[in-house]
Amino acid sequence: MLREAVTQFKRAGLAFGHGTRNARDEAIYLILHTLKLPLGELDSVLDRQLSASELEAVRAILRRRVRERTPAAYLTHEAWLGKFRFYVDERAIVPRSFIAELLRDGIAPWIADASRVRSVLDLCTGSGCLAVLAAHAFPNARIDATDLSAEALQVARRNVKDYALGKRIRLVQTDLFDRLLARRYDLILSNPPYVNAAAMGALPREYRREPRLALAGGRDGLALVHRMLAQAAAHLNPEGVLVVEIGHNRAALEKAYPRLPFIWLDTSAGDEYVFMLRREDLL
Repeated sequence: MLREAVTQFKRAGLAFGHGTRNARDEAIYLILHTLKLPLGELDSVLDRQLSASELEAVRAILRRRVRERTPAAYLTHEAWLGKFRFYVDERAIVPRSFIAELLRDGIAPWIADASRVRSVLDLCTGSGCLAVLAAHAFPNARIDATDLSAEALQVARRNVKDYALGKRIRLVQTDLFDRLLARRYDLILSNPPYVNAAAMGALPREYRREPRLALAGGRDGLALVHRMLAQAAAHLNPEGVLVVEIGHNRAALEKAYPRLPFIWLDTSAGDEYVFMLRREDLL
């Protein structure tokens, strides 16, 4: 079944990037998930004999992946960031963010003591995944998670409930800071829409299944980032920090703001995708 799936995926020219990076990893995930087998234990089950009903169930989900070009996460209604599982459907972008990696260590060393972080804002929260991760990384913090999309917030509400974080995470429908009034935070996180206009036109079908609102970042991909940089200082406490993921737009951002002392954070893909600024720098 694994060989069959990989052959189908390669022949169909599928695009990946919603949790897996290649045809084999995607096939493994879909097969193990459909058979309700542990996702990390492939070798021990490779020679397992499948029943007729199991074969049909696996082939059915593989057919959908090929014919519909639907991201695997939408087929299984789950996405993983490290050990954290999130519910997802077409109302929200599939969870994926380099900021999730940084939250594993509480954005150390830039935040020296995670226990002293009392307030976090997650702008453009989508499924609520970063808000949930922030609640675990900063155990004493209350989190505001915002999004312009009411539908995305419905997905976020489910994930907040699944992790029993309703008392610590507040969901707010707003266009960036508009409805936050004078609230201030120790940390502002954001994985905003950052695909530029040219790239939007060339997106594979899998990515076009996601909400356009969650991807399109305007002509230069930085439409929302420009607004964040103009307004974030007013919503940060003294010594507070802003952490934003911007995709492949580092050169464009540095050209637009040559005086800002961006700190580029190391991720598994390099140091070009997530920047940090202190409140004092933004002032």
